[in-house]
Amino acid sequence: MTAAPAPKIAEEDRLRADLYNFLGVILSGPPDEMLLAQTASLSGDATPLGEAISTLAKMAKVTKPRSVVTEYNKLLIGLGRGELLPYASYYMTGFLNEKPLALLRQDMTAHGLARAENVFEPEDNIASLMEMMGALIVGRFNSPASLEAQKTFFNKHIASWAGHFFSDLENAKGSVFYAPVGTIGRTFMEIEAEAFRLG
Repeated sequence: MTAAPAPKIAEEDRLRADLYNFLGVILSGPPDEMLLAQTASLSGDATPLGEAISTLAKMAKVTKPRSVVTEYNKLLIGLGRGELLPYASYYMTGFLNEKPLALLRQDMTAHGLARAENVFEPEDNIASLMEMMGALIVGRFNSPASLEAQKTFFNKHIASWAGHFFSDLENAKGSVFYAPVGTIGRTFMEIEAEAFRLG
C-alpha cells in the first residue's frame, strides 16, 4: 500500500502557514544561532509587511544569541513575569487560565490538536496559537482546514487580542530584536483579519 498523496495547498496558503509557523518559532523561545542566520537571510518587499521582514533580517544580522536570550527573558519571562504576558486569557480577561483557555482546549480537541508533552505553559500563548493556525492551514495533523474553519478559529482565539499583543511587543521598553517581530505580527494579523472579513 502507498500513502495517500499530500493534499494540494495553494501557494499563498503555504506562505501564510510559513509566516504563522515562523512567528510561532520565534516567539516560543529565543532564537539560536541557526534561526538567527535563517532570519538574517529573509528579504521583504515594499509593502509594510515586507519592510518589517527586511528590518528583522537586518536586526538578525547584528544580533548575538546571548543578547536575544536576555531580551526574550526580560520581555516574555522575567523574574515572576516579563514585561508582557503573551496569553489570550490575560489579554481577554486580565487573568491567566480563564475561559478563553478552556474554549481553546475544546477547539483543539475538535481539530485533533494537542499540547506537546514537553510543553508546560498554557496553550493560549501566542507562540502556540501561531503554530496552530499554521498547522490548520496545511493540515499538519489532519486534512487542511477549510477557509471557513480557519476563519472561525482565527476569530475565536486570535483576532480579538493578538494584534494588541504584537503592538505591545513592537513598542515594549525592552524590545530591540523583537520590535520588528511585533511589527510583522501586527501587520500580518491586520491582513488576515481583513482577508477573512472579505472571504
